[in-house]
Amino acid sequence: MPALSEDGRAKVNLTLRVIGRRVDGYHELESVVAFADCADRITLSPGSELHLKTTGPLAQACGEGADNLVFKAAQLLGERVAGLTLGDFILDKMLPVAAGIGGGSADAAAALRLLARANGLAIDDARLIEVAQMTGADVPVCLASRACVMTGVGETLMPLSLPKMPCVMVNPRVPVATRDVFDALGLRSGELLVGAADVLQATAWPEDGASLEDWVEALAGGANDLEAPAMRIQPVIGEVLAALNASNGAWLARMSGSGATCFAIFENTAEAGRAAEKIRLDHPGWWVHAGVLS
Repeated sequence: MPALSEDGRAKVNLTLRVIGRRVDGYHELESVVAFADCADRITLSPGSELHLKTTGPLAQACGEGADNLVFKAAQLLGERVAGLTLGDFILDKMLPVAAGIGGGSADAAAALRLLARANGLAIDDARLIEVAQMTGADVPVCLASRACVMTGVGETLMPLSLPKMPCVMVNPRVPVATRDVFDALGLRSGELLVGAADVLQATAWPEDGASLEDWVEALAGGANDLEAPAMRIQPVIGEVLAALNASNGAWLARMSGSGATCFAIFENTAEAGRAAEKIRLDHPGWWVHAGVLS
């Protein structure tokens, strides 16, 4: 069988509301999720054994192969599908690690899509979905890599129709551990962050065909509840947001996930490109991407 390839696209949380912490310790979330046009690249050469090689400019940040979520997802699927064809994975790492854009989760999801293709499994196979949920909270949403409202602990996905959103994404190359950010949020088991009435009232997002302006207005009414605790851990996040907010044409700037990557939405790609170039010049050590969310 020839080698197969998939992109692990960066996930961006346009909003992220923490509903509360369950008694089992997991946090209930509500998030509008989009996907960017920057990605890691995963290639699978099907075979009988499982191997993972990491290449690319950010390969060293991935750590040991056995700890990689690609490895974990493949092993879990192998435990559930008899005679699963595995093989040699090559991960071309382009996205920053521990950055709030689901890089590791996107890689694991891409690996699952590759294994599904190599083994004739449907993308909605119950075993594939189960493995995605077991591998990590962001893996199910990355499996589909489509804009949606994500709720629960990442397992409930409601598709959304988003317009193309010109954007700039910036990471100061400072890793932020998700666990540390949730610890800094300080919720006890069983504690709600919002009132019961707020939990019952679902946000009404724009309908299919709504304009970019309509969406930016709606998103501006939301927030990322992890932004403040993440900034206490890594104050440089505030500098990133300030740089984005100071950019000409930036309509909305916010942190994604648990940080430290932040994004801004622009009216058009030309303004986004100019803003990205200025930030690169002012902060040559930062990772900067100008592109489109969808």
